[in-house]
Amino acid sequence: MNVEPLDTGTVAGHLHLPEGSPRGAVALTHGAGGNCDARILQLMCSRFADAGFLALRYDLPFRRRKPKGPPQPSRAAEDREGVSAAAAELRDRVSGPLLLGGVSYGGRQTSMLAADEPGIADALVLLSYPLHPPGKPEKLRTEQLPKISVPTVFVHGDRDPFGTFDELREALDLLPAATTVIEVTGAAHDLSRAKTDPSESAVSAALHLLEEKKS
Repeated sequence: MNVEPLDTGTVAGHLHLPEGSPRGAVALTHGAGGNCDARILQLMCSRFADAGFLALRYDLPFRRRKPKGPPQPSRAAEDREGVSAAAAELRDRVSGPLLLGGVSYGGRQTSMLAADEPGIADALVLLSYPLHPPGKPEKLRTEQLPKISVPTVFVHGDRDPFGTFDELREALDLLPAATTVIEVTGAAHDLSRAKTDPSESAVSAALHLLEEKKS
């Protein structure tokens, strides 16, 4: 598997290339404190490429503007435009199914875009979805979930302060499409630091949901 840089002016990151013609494509992005070099994104994209997918890990617009620091809530729409641009780039390259997702903030913005534009992806992969701010379970970030019409994989640590498994299960009831949860034992919010690698289970679950969707 080869990895090559990508910078179109609107989309910047790294492409993990499968052997032969891609059977599909996936674009994954980072959380509020990271970038596209996050270890969990490298693991996921390598695993997807091994499964025959063209896999892109890319930086959101806020990270391209500044190398460090959190995103500005008032400019979140620009980050969703970045997700849309990544999706369009891969649609131009591959004719198979397209999966979109990301870590924490990146996954949340991706899910919001998928709720507003149902045809933009065939499935979602949401890593450490931030159900609420730590210590503030009343401030749920689930308002878009009932509008997500594609299968979704959630990869979540059992020590994540942004949401417990019980809270996640309640959130999953809001989604009308099929869902799968990959539980990462001993992991907190940063899956790059997890002692176990969830990428194989996560990719297998995503491919299974795609197959179920076709049948």
